[in-house]
Amino acid sequence: MQMPFCSMLWDRSPAPPEDAITINGTVVVAKNFGLSAPGKSTTLRLFSGTQIDHGTRKGKLSTEAVLRGGKKSKHGKTSTVTYHVTFVVEAEFGTPGAVAVKNGNRADQFFLRHVRLELAHDRSIHFECNSWVYPYKKTNSDRLFFINTSYLPSKTPEALLLLRDEELRSLRGNGRGERKDWERIYDYDYYNDLGNPDNPDHVRPVMGGTRMHPYPRRCRTGRALSKTDEVTETRKHVINLDFYIPPDERFSPGKLAEVLTLGVQAVTHFVVPEMKTMIQGNNFKSIELLTRDLYTKPSQPPAADGEVMEQLKTSVPSKKTYKQVAKNVKDTPVKFPIPQVIQHDLEAWRSDEEFAREMLAGLNPVAIKRLQKFPPVSSGGKKSSITAQHVESQFADVTIEMAMRQNRLYILDHHDYLMPYLRRINTLGVCIYASRTLLFLKSDGTLKPVVIELSLPATDGGDGEISRIFLPASHGTDAHLWQLAKAHVSVNDSGYHQLISHWLFTHAAVEPFVIATKRQLSAMHPIHKLLEPHFKDTMQINTLARSILLNAGGILERTMYPGRYALEMSSAIYGDWRFTEQSLPNDLVRRGMASRDPAMPGGLSLHIEDYPYAVDGLDVWRAIDGWVRSYCEHFYHHDTDVEEDTELQAWWDDVRSVGHGDRQGDPACWLALDSVDNLAETLSTLVWIASALHAAVNFGQYGYAGFPPNRPTRCRRFVPLPGSPEMTQLEADPDKFFLEMMPDRFTATLGLALIEVLSNHTSDEVYLGQRATSTWTDDGELLRLLDRFREELRRVEKRVTERNKDPRLNNRRGPVKVPYTLLFPDVAGTEKGLTGRGIPNSVSI
Repeated sequence: MQMPFCSMLWDRSPAPPEDAITINGTVVVAKNFGLSAPGKSTTLRLFSGTQIDHGTRKGKLSTEAVLRGGKKSKHGKTSTVTYHVTFVVEAEFGTPGAVAVKNGNRADQFFLRHVRLELAHDRSIHFECNSWVYPYKKTNSDRLFFINTSYLPSKTPEALLLLRDEELRSLRGNGRGERKDWERIYDYDYYNDLGNPDNPDHVRPVMGGTRMHPYPRRCRTGRALSKTDEVTETRKHVINLDFYIPPDERFSPGKLAEVLTLGVQAVTHFVVPEMKTMIQGNNFKSIELLTRDLYTKPSQPPAADGEVMEQLKTSVPSKKTYKQVAKNVKDTPVKFPIPQVIQHDLEAWRSDEEFAREMLAGLNPVAIKRLQKFPPVSSGGKKSSITAQHVESQFADVTIEMAMRQNRLYILDHHDYLMPYLRRINTLGVCIYASRTLLFLKSDGTLKPVVIELSLPATDGGDGEISRIFLPASHGTDAHLWQLAKAHVSVNDSGYHQLISHWLFTHAAVEPFVIATKRQLSAMHPIHKLLEPHFKDTMQINTLARSILLNAGGILERTMYPGRYALEMSSAIYGDWRFTEQSLPNDLVRRGMASRDPAMPGGLSLHIEDYPYAVDGLDVWRAIDGWVRSYCEHFYHHDTDVEEDTELQAWWDDVRSVGHGDRQGDPACWLALDSVDNLAETLSTLVWIASALHAAVNFGQYGYAGFPPNRPTRCRRFVPLPGSPEMTQLEADPDKFFLEMMPDRFTATLGLALIEVLSNHTSDEVYLGQRATSTWTDDGELLRLLDRFREELRRVEKRVTERNKDPRLNNRRGPVKVPYTLLFPDVAGTEKGLTGRGIPNSVSI
């Protein structure tokens, strides 16, 4: 049971003091689907922020005040109800510092947006709440909100110190018991909720807490379990909403309806091709028919809509939410939109230039590295079978040594992490290689793929490898083999992108920071206020992912080539993850894509000047870093201020020793939080991951992978061997063989349904440089610094637009003519739907 931080030990209705004065205010509550509004039984009390009650050691307390009126209003796009309230306080009450809200409803919670008080001399005080308030009968405690002034722990007014401490202790809980919907408890757990021990095919190892399977922690959503337990919650529904997450981490009712609509549409989009599978077979017959099947609107809406909606009825929290979803589904056409990669040219995706360009400006531009040793050598010391002759035959008058010295050789390496899993993965009905792709930087700034190595484990069960080499060709059988080799590389890259670049390095990596922030940093702490918008909806979307995508038999296991070994493989990669390498400058240097150069802007020199992700990204990084550093310097004037901040140090310890506890043994993984500079670097990295990095690897998914042949997620056939019957089939009909090698209709359309949802910007998106409200702080200097950040982001937007118009920058558009806009900030916040542009503040979908 949650310990109430603010148990009502005081008399709730004392007589007003003789020298009483009144404070008037307004209370704004969001109008929510299917929930009762707060009535007269809901009351508020004020705590003084300046005058102490020596009996309680907290601020003096006002008498209870009831809500009056209840007028419909609008705050931004949100429908609200505005109430009036009058507090009676003694003349020496001082300035209010906190408000305690008691929800007197019998059953329903309400979403409190803010409380505003009008004081004498035209002064006002604002309490930014944006939180669910549950009935007192359930919580047995009032809900406390502090004023929007930021205080370091050492600067906290004495009247608020105990309240600050009690609130944090309440949020940490005691680690026991089963969670109730109304509890606000942030605790850590392992990934022990993905399998089902009652089904032998769905048993999965627990991720996290062991040397064999290290992993970031998630928020505990059920009862406390040991690390050996396989399952935490029972999943009751196909679209499952029956799980606990702390109330303040849940989607708003409007976003919930929107996400559910996208989910229903995705299922429906999947059902239409599934019906065609039953009629026409499970293979696409040609590229032309694939395009027609996937992107043509059906003559009649599928009957599956009704079936899906019936299942949804038992999952949604209210009838009004269900009705909103039903209306949204009815108003939206049932078809996949044509993805950007084939909008201008149905064949351009096949080109070598586009294949290479997407490593710099596609949906996974974070994996390519500069080749620093030839031939490539695996972590176990084995040399690649690629020779100098293979490479040098692809360019004239340049040797391997010259190309490497001139920083012109690059590699997309999907070899070492895959080899230990290939034998097991290839028992799952797929045909997967480990791959290495070498690329040469041409004089026009584009990359040319020069050789692909595809490897399998030796057939004798030992640690040897069987490798094949493929070289570019434009005619005959060699051209067909080259196209198949590129497809196998794309399969490797698709799996790495979805499981590692996207899920592990953004979603999973950020969640421990969300938990630690709520556990250790008071809502009054300036770093809490800085980070809060970058955590919006992350915990809810991650919980949904574990329920639908990552779980045993879930969508990722059914669509991505690692299948049941997906999380296990991502755990092995997490074993080498370092937070210090996640900032964009450090990542580029680590991958050899840039070198330190004090003479260059930002101190970096890119080895590929036309690297859209890096060029735009560095502009965004510098804007983020400037904002974060100025913010930190506003509160921390000396390095000792950072070292002596007890909440900040507890937060950093929580992150390193618990949230990312499996990586605490690597001293290079973390910076010491002992200076303003290290604090700014740490926070800038975190903001970068949650906003720009996630945008770069998420919102381009449909644009590029929405056409399955361009980004297949698994292969059903190996590349044919010379003289084999498969080679005869390839030579007879290359396109038919290619389509039979890539995912079948069922798998491809299920994957499409997923990435269509993931690539959407929802209507309540809050973009980098924006805040949900202008009243998040009462500090005018911080508001000025935020304005400066926004202006810098607008300058970034102009530079991105100008670069995309520059005909000399071939990698900005490429053969498919898709401009690189994934790191276009969109400070105006106008982007909705499948736009392929805009940087939201948080990992929210």
